Amino acid sequence: MRSESYPLTICLLTYRGNPFCGGQGVYVYYLAKELSRLGHKVHVISGPPYPLPMDGVELHEIKSHIFFGYSSSQILREKSLRELVPPLNFYEYASSRIGVFPEIRAFSFRAYYYIHGLMRKERLDIIHDNQCLGYGLLLMKSFGIPLVATIHHPLTIDRRTWFETKAGLRQKIRMLLYYPLVMQGIVARRMDRIVTVSEDASRQIQRDFGVSRERIRVVYNGLDSEAFRPVPEQRKVPGRIIFVGNVADRKKGVLYLLEAMARMRGDAHLVLVDGGTPARISAHDLVENMGLAEKVVVTGKIDREELVRLYCSSQVAVVPSLYEGFGFPAAEAMACELPVVGTRAGALPEVIGEDGSCGLLVPPRDPEALARALEELISHPERCISMGKAARRRVIQLFSWKRAAEQLVKIYEELLRANN
Repeated sequence: MRSESYPLTICLLTYRGNPFCGGQGVYVYYLAKELSRLGHKVHVISGPPYPLPMDGVELHEIKSHIFFGYSSSQILREKSLRELVPPLNFYEYASSRIGVFPEIRAFSFRAYYYIHGLMRKERLDIIHDNQCLGYGLLLMKSFGIPLVATIHHPLTIDRRTWFETKAGLRQKIRMLLYYPLVMQGIVARRMDRIVTVSEDASRQIQRDFGVSRERIRVVYNGLDSEAFRPVPEQRKVPGRIIFVGNVADRKKGVLYLLEAMARMRGDAHLVLVDGGTPARISAHDLVENMGLAEKVVVTGKIDREELVRLYCSSQVAVVPSLYEGFGFPAAEAMACELPVVGTRAGALPEVIGEDGSCGLLVPPRDPEALARALEELISHPERCISMGKAARRRVIQLFSWKRAAEQLVKIYEELLRANN
């Protein structure tokens, strides 16, 4: 049996690995680096867009095709028929034509074949999947290696959020096809351990995927508090509120936020940092249609340095989400010494805290309550400053990637002891 201090060889899987494409890329990027710093050998197997280079981490890029959301004519201009003939390529193309999101299924099978080859020259101790939960993971059980999967939140929540708003029959069918809930539930129940990022997410996974509480471990995400930090020379702009998120994601509650802004008076104005896809939902169009062009500025995607400057120039951050498995924008703002107005949705009370020292919590889907909380804070700038300092202390105390990596290693060792 391995000793507690024995270096492990860990294989991390992520079907999308770039930190700028979402939280799963951030998760893999920081955890892989911290696991390597702890002395473990780390392989990251990723689909496109690929992760940034990580010191001490071996990156394996798996080629896959992002066909979903592109017309057949666009695809056929860029791909030859010969490229579409191989079975997984044909599956990705054909299924995307009827509204199925094929990327995670195809990635899981490609990852299975890749790891099968990798194991001919490398002994792996743990395979750790990041939010994929494709059928290929069931094939990996034949390797005799413990399988861990991180579920940031079950996709059942995304589908329920879509169905909250009016939609025609065609749209409802598209949503039923898009979310691979049956597959992810089957795979999740067969993993050796499920890791999730909040107590609330744990409860959702138990309820929606039928995973027993005994097989779930909660490990909070970390936050790079050196990158997200206060910038003393950056002056505050009175009345500035910042939102960071994907406008196209209905869970983010942007429509309720804009309704709240329509109720607010005085100097209150919103900087909306939209990391979403303009082709699906234009934040500019939403703002114009609601007559809020004088109160809301939309930036689109920006680099991290500019984001930190915007956080530090704001008086308060707002996270109006209908659900968050964790809530990176809330933690980022807190690390920049910004108080947060968030909702009592998902894990936000766990991140922001419920005692009012770091921010205010309001019911989700309540523009009036959101407006009142924002006005309460921006009208008391000294209170914002003291709450912001408490917020940064909370982030440093609770949300560290090093701490997350250490907790994961304990989970890996628990499984290895059980298998020996």
